[in-house]
Amino acid sequence: MKNKIAILLFTCLYLQACQTPTETKLPKIGNVIIENGDTLYHKIPPFSFINQDSMLVNNESLSSQIYITDFFFTSCPSICPKVMKSMLNIYEEFKDEKEIILVNHTIDPKRDTPAQLKSYATNLGVDHDRWFFLTGDKDELLDIADEYFVVALEDPEAPGGFDHSGKIILVDKEGHVRAFCEGTDAEEVKQFIPKVKQLLKEYEK
Repeated sequence: MKNKIAILLFTCLYLQACQTPTETKLPKIGNVIIENGDTLYHKIPPFSFINQDSMLVNNESLSSQIYITDFFFTSCPSICPKVMKSMLNIYEEFKDEKEIILVNHTIDPKRDTPAQLKSYATNLGVDHDRWFFLTGDKDELLDIADEYFVVALEDPEAPGGFDHSGKIILVDKEGHVRAFCEGTDAEEVKQFIPKVKQLLKEYEK
């Protein structure tokens, strides 16, 4: 899994570095397949999780919105607080933009129940309709991280029992990964925000 992620992240960085100022679209990150003459880009596969209000969230729920996502757990003693601060900055930047929603996947569903996630979201002071905190089957949560090209796995030697990436990922309305940044790096987060705005322009009519 980690080799796959490393290769795809390298490809992503290469594509973004090669973009010229005149280009108006972000690349679609991941493997490309040509099938019957059609170009098929990597998409986030079907998923079904529960948010902090015990409401079902799946691909269809998010199909009308761009979403910005990451993987975390509420008891994380390492990078999560710093990444969450970056997510809050992004939330403040786009909180009035109805086409954008934030999504956090817990990787510790045993402790991060809907009630725990609701308390966490409430303490952050965010709009529960604009920011979903998702929980569900542990294996499904860990497996889908690979589709976002991030690391998330159980590791008893890691802080809190999980090894996970601090990446923040931008996903378009069709489920394509379009950009990412390191959530622990304030400068990368600043550079990520214009990419979100760039993606928004793709949907302007």
